[in-house]
Amino acid sequence: MSFSSEIKEELSKLNTFGNKNLIYSELYGYILSGNTKIIKSKINFSTNSDYNINRFGKILTKLEIDYKIKVQGKNYIIYFNKECLNLNDINVSTTDEKKAVIRGAFMGGGLINNPNSKYHLEITFNSKENKQIVQDIISDFNITTKSLIRKNGYSLYIKEGEFISDFLAVIGANTAVIRYEEIRVIKDKRNNINRIVNCETANLNKTIGASVLQIQAIKLIKNKRKFEELSENLKEIAELRLMNPDANLAQLGEMLNEPISKSGVNHRLNKLLEIAKVLEKN
Repeated sequence: MSFSSEIKEELSKLNTFGNKNLIYSELYGYILSGNTKIIKSKINFSTNSDYNINRFGKILTKLEIDYKIKVQGKNYIIYFNKECLNLNDINVSTTDEKKAVIRGAFMGGGLINNPNSKYHLEITFNSKENKQIVQDIISDFNITTKSLIRKNGYSLYIKEGEFISDFLAVIGANTAVIRYEEIRVIKDKRNNINRIVNCETANLNKTIGASVLQIQAIKLIKNKRKFEELSENLKEIAELRLMNPDANLAQLGEMLNEPISKSGVNHRLNKLLEIAKVLEKN
């Protein structure tokens, strides 16, 4: 079962049928979504989810709206007469009513990726107007969504893990929020570890690359029989570099008889590189 299906299963079992305004609000969200079509005198909702069709049927039953269900391929289609519902009479003003609208829209046309792969939540709509209604309601909960024009309509999407978690809490998917947060925390920690490892690897490669050039320069100076003409400071750092090819600048500085800073070590090694460059031309 997909992550979206698990969430819709949880939402389908919510007992929010004690308040008729909330039932109307959730139905309104369904109707705004992309899987609902108003064809002549009928309102049709299509889904391939058992949980979703059962939820939609319960809503209509609670509102005493007669409906029929037919199967078309892998999809269920539930439909009822448009006259049974006056959308203009639906008033969405309270926080719970707004949550119900968002829940209905997600149930009707939403999907969410498993956070182990990527953070992505999306709700589809048939019209720009319907999309904007839901987007405005979601923004009341300080959740940022972005719009996208699809081939067959419009959609809202969220790619920030924190906002997706907030969204799930708003629509009442509390079990999913806990699971989502657990996955998100583990994933973020793993990503942080990978970033640290990559950074350390890059620094190590940089150190090794510089070390190779420095060792080549020192060997050239020795082959040219100019090593003994170096100052004691340059001789000391040169010998340390030859004996410690993997050491970084700070480590080399601490190994000196009189320890110096990284910049001091870098200055001496650069001096050796300059001497080698001159000798190489001669």
